[in-house]
Amino acid sequence: MQIAFIGLGNMGAPMAANLLKAGHALTVFDLDQNAVEGAVGAGARAAASPREAAAEAELVITMLPAAAHVRTVYLGEHGVLAGVRPGVPLIDSSTIDPPTVRAVAEAAALQGNPMADAPVSGGTGGAQAGTLTFMVGAAGELFEHIKPVLLGMGKNVVHCGGLGMGQVAKICNNLLLGISMMGVSEAMALGAALGIDAGVLAGIINTSTGRCWSSETYNPYPGVLPGAPAARGYTGGFAADLMLKDLGLATEAARQARQPLWLGALAQQLYQSMSQQGLGQLDFSACVKLYEAQANPS
Repeated sequence: MQIAFIGLGNMGAPMAANLLKAGHALTVFDLDQNAVEGAVGAGARAAASPREAAAEAELVITMLPAAAHVRTVYLGEHGVLAGVRPGVPLIDSSTIDPPTVRAVAEAAALQGNPMADAPVSGGTGGAQAGTLTFMVGAAGELFEHIKPVLLGMGKNVVHCGGLGMGQVAKICNNLLLGISMMGVSEAMALGAALGIDAGVLAGIINTSTGRCWSSETYNPYPGVLPGAPAARGYTGGFAADLMLKDLGLATEAARQARQPLWLGALAQQLYQSMSQQGLGQLDFSACVKLYEAQANPS
């Protein structure tokens, strides 16, 4: 299939690479020319704009940082909708607010382009391994049409309901993830302060009732997991500023639903503190540094 893939960040680049490995033909666009060159080196063709990328596509996929980027990429003068042919399906895998998804989808529908929201979970490791979970909001017929393509990038492709429901699932998942990472960081930092070996403590947690993904697969404490961002200076993962953005989405959604979000609000404040301390571009598991700073005041 001829696919336009727009957004080649830490998640998008390996996702695009897996589509190429699956035999699809890709035309790519990103503001980062190094990322574009990497995709071209793997077999993709470069485009000068989202409009150009979408012009000959049979399917468009976007993976972008925030709602403002999604609006620009789809609705801008040189955006996807200015170039895509009628009838071509659109998939946005960004994590954004459901109202933005619906607004862009309404504009797309006016020119005959069906749209799905399909945010992902699994981190950069899952993106590289092709084991992501896709949470898809779409009409049933569209879901069945795009599912085989998504399985080229992921292991689990779940139909969450109509348009926007993929974002609802993702917001709730990342709300829990942000909270759990803070909890693991707090427990690991306490253990270190009390003198237990971090590896021993992590092993106990991961075989006991405290076991969770944040500890077992992505432990924030240095020296515990060789493949985790903590082992490489918290680089190359999911930025704390992006987690802060996602918690903001959850907070706003909760406000509209009149649903309390006590732990989420606290986690949001802690990630905000990270950002204010200049740690926002580090992986979100670097939140353990907040506890280290308290234990070792200057």
